[in-house]
Amino acid sequence: MEIAFIQSPLGIAKLEGNADGLASISILNNENKTTGIIPEVLEDAVYQLNEYFEGKRTNFSLSLNPQGTDFQKRVWTELQNIPYGKTISYLDLSKKLGDVKAIRAAASANGKNPLWIVIPCHRVIGSDGSLTGYAGGLHRKKWLLEHESPVKQQSLF
Repeated sequence: MEIAFIQSPLGIAKLEGNADGLASISILNNENKTTGIIPEVLEDAVYQLNEYFEGKRTNFSLSLNPQGTDFQKRVWTELQNIPYGKTISYLDLSKKLGDVKAIRAAASANGKNPLWIVIPCHRVIGSDGSLTGYAGGLHRKKWLLEHESPVKQQSLF
């Protein structure tokens, strides 16, 4: 498994992958190193993530290789159908999976998504519109949703 560390607006991102595809992206809270030379198998992922953070990319075209159960992979595949700048509820997600009773299982699989941003788990919110649970922290979920919002709010302060 090849590894790269890059600077992002949310902190240092750790990317892991190999010839089979990108396996994980995580944000490190206490790490401040970046990779000087990006492994060839991760170059496209780094390029596309940088474009995303610059506001120049709204979808990703990468080979993905996340590790998880069959159900988790079904959830992660469904997450990729949520359009940029849109959100759905956990209930909507479980309905799309074909089982409204699977809401907790879908939420759990969402929280175990190893490829955040690329597989947009941040686009799933509570039925009441609340920003519920996010493995990367609610402040990052809020940033990502604001970054993708078609209506940019100007800060008054």
